[in-house]
Amino acid sequence: EYWFMFSILGAVLFGVIAAMTVLVACGLPLGEFTMGGQHKILPKKFRVVAFISVAIQIFAMIIILQAGGFISLWLSFKVTKYICFFFAAYLSLNTIMNMISKSRKEKYVMTPLSLIAGICFWITAFQM
Repeated sequence: EYWFMFSILGAVLFGVIAAMTVLVACGLPLGEFTMGGQHKILPKKFRVVAFISVAIQIFAMIIILQAGGFISLWLSFKVTKYICFFFAAYLSLNTIMNMISKSRKEKYVMTPLSLIAGICFWITAFQM
């Protein structure tokens, strides 16, 4: 049974996404990969949103690692499972939004990342 490896892959992918979000939030010209790709450099008001996103992404990494049994549970088994399903659903919606983005970078880079991370969350949640 190798299903638990999906929780590691999901956490790693979310780590990549979080790292990119930090870079975007710090003003690096990577904005075309996120938030619709409308700004090469994210305006200051959107950087706050990006930093909040990073906190949520780190929380998601912790949840999937807990769900996969790599970190002891902070929350109950049931709550962790529900949160894992929430992130799976969120990533599924995010994948669709990335697919329809006008930004080619967001469409072709972030869509596969989001899709694979979403699949990892779905598998991990169902295997709990």
